[in-house]
Amino acid sequence: MKTLVVGASPKPERYSNKALLMLHAHGFETEALGLRAVPYQQGMIEKGRPEYQNIDTISLYLGPRHQAEYFDYLISLAPRRVIFNPGTENPEFYKRLDEAGIAYELACTLVLLSTGQY
Repeated sequence: MKTLVVGASPKPERYSNKALLMLHAHGFETEALGLRAVPYQQGMIEKGRPEYQNIDTISLYLGPRHQAEYFDYLISLAPRRVIFNPGTENPEFYKRLDEAGIAYELACTLVLLSTGQY
């Protein structure tokens, strides 16, 4: 299962960074998308609209006001689900995901991983 972390940061104190590291620690393959192309502890954060393949889950760390420009792109990746981490909740995006037949959860990736529910 491959997870795309959107809103990824190389800063260790950011939850998106903690999620990337915890996903790796639990054996999940990851991709990271952020504002800048920069390295982080386990790989590279990319920017733009990379052509990712086989994305199962998108873990969202991008606030609602910045999400609209990514709606079509993220839906085009055809993930099985999108996880809206705290602070990313967006009813407009929920509607678009419902229309595309993509499941979504309002949850915390770190909690899901910590409790074995990921």
